[in-house]
Amino acid sequence: MLQKSLTAALRFLTESAIIRDNTPPGEHSKEFGYKHWNGALRGEFALAKGQWDTFCPIWHTGQAIKALCLASQALNDRKLLEYGKECAAFLLANQLQQGEEDEGLLLAFEDDPQMVNTSAILESLDGLFMLSDMLGDPSYERAALNAAAWVVRKAWLPSEGKFQDTYDIKSRSFKVLADLPNASRPLLDDCIFYRCYLRTGNTVYRDVALATAETLLRDEAPEGNWIKYHPCIKATGSIHPRHAFWWGKPMAELFHHTGDGRYREIFFRSVKWYENALCRDGGLFRGTYPDFKTDSFGHAASGSACAALCFMERAKFGEADHFMALAEKCLKFCAGMQLTAPADPALTGVIIEKVMPPDGTGRNPYYIRDLGTVFYIQAAAVYMMQTK
Repeated sequence: MLQKSLTAALRFLTESAIIRDNTPPGEHSKEFGYKHWNGALRGEFALAKGQWDTFCPIWHTGQAIKALCLASQALNDRKLLEYGKECAAFLLANQLQQGEEDEGLLLAFEDDPQMVNTSAILESLDGLFMLSDMLGDPSYERAALNAAAWVVRKAWLPSEGKFQDTYDIKSRSFKVLADLPNASRPLLDDCIFYRCYLRTGNTVYRDVALATAETLLRDEAPEGNWIKYHPCIKATGSIHPRHAFWWGKPMAELFHHTGDGRYREIFFRSVKWYENALCRDGGLFRGTYPDFKTDSFGHAASGSACAALCFMERAKFGEADHFMALAEKCLKFCAGMQLTAPADPALTGVIIEKVMPPDGTGRNPYYIRDLGTVFYIQAAAVYMMQTK
């Protein structure tokens, strides 16, 4: 059953989600100013409105490349790598090239069409590394390393162990946005800088990764999470459901490379946070609070998939039956959010990300984000490989 569901999700991703007419999929997308859209994902879809748009197509598409690579391994299907190449073409077409002032910069816009988000750059890169390895094509690795080098060169703050967050491409400077609580954050996403070190031998990358981890060890609160940093909302107590995935899960990798037990223990605490936050059916909510109470609406299927990835990594350290059962619960929840016979056949296989609060109209409350499908594919593929 899991393979059937995974195959349906992949069919949606490769046949419906990837843009092939070079047209931005919505009004917000038009503001980004990209000349090359082919290979990007259609990202956001409210069934009540019937209109696609995007939020941050660079990193969402980068994670889609990673999903396609993992699924290619799990299903022994190299054709999926061809779709990965399509997606990678979008990233590379929107990266500043050699000789430009910001050489290597990926134009990873999110809600502001002139502000590049540093974390969005980092979350784009691991898929390029995987695609490079699986195809034997160094151009993708080179692009990822150039992007990482830009981040170290321009965004890294050694005295803080953090990265500046939002880069204004018009003024060529970092800005502090009024609606964001942090000017800088300790970004350990995908353990990307330690992976850069392993690929290049450049100890600067290793030192950046370890210094970032030290900041996270210092700023951890509540246990296994980091409420002081957005996209958590400290003022309301809302903890983002993928936060512990981005910053907690890489700690396991640092432990394997360094033997420092502090990294293992904080990873365990992040997994415990997920175990406590998980609903009985494997769901998670965008609005989850330090006491593990939640809002009533606003699910995050992508968060459940990321929790599954954390549980499967935790199973490698012991208590495998317990943690694999938790992963299975998360995967079952995501599969239950999959559209199998929608009115619009193009949506077949997609994972519903969340159910929106009622708006008084009686319109369809389902909301689709590409991330629900992307992270489900990653988690399902990892589960298939880990349980062979």
